[in-house]
Amino acid sequence: MQVPSPIDWSSWQGEVLATLMFIIKDGQILLIEKKRGLGAGKINGPGGKIDPGETPLEAIIRETQEELCITPHAPRKLGELQFSMSDYADILCHVFRSDDFTGTPTETDEAVPVWTPLHEIPYQRMWEDDRHWLPYVLAEQPFLGRFVFDGETMLWKEMITDIKW
Repeated sequence: MQVPSPIDWSSWQGEVLATLMFIIKDGQILLIEKKRGLGAGKINGPGGKIDPGETPLEAIIRETQEELCITPHAPRKLGELQFSMSDYADILCHVFRSDDFTGTPTETDEAVPVWTPLHEIPYQRMWEDDRHWLPYVLAEQPFLGRFVFDGETMLWKEMITDIKW
């Protein structure tokens, strides 16, 4: 049985609006090793904060270009992640998937590209919540994930999958 949430999600609002992109091609997923900022040293997808006046789609294209020097083709939103953090502002993150891109994934000041076979995703180097929602991205199943963190420790989670974006 699910423990009740310590957060009232009905009135929750993310203070930081962000994006994540996962490019899946030829049985592999393009991840990054983050070099700075929140999650530095962890493996994740490219992404970042949405600038004022920018849509989540515009932001994820810009962030992927900035972090990997590539442009994703036809990104589609598959999910939203809501994070209540003990040591960081609450985050609302829009999660996208693409199956192709233009350019060559290139290391930048922000990220190192990491191509990984789908059956070898390094969850042990990722945020604890990723193993709960990334399989939905791989399956192209829309989702909403809610997570409560104390530092880097996940205290509570909820996955909702009967959702459309």
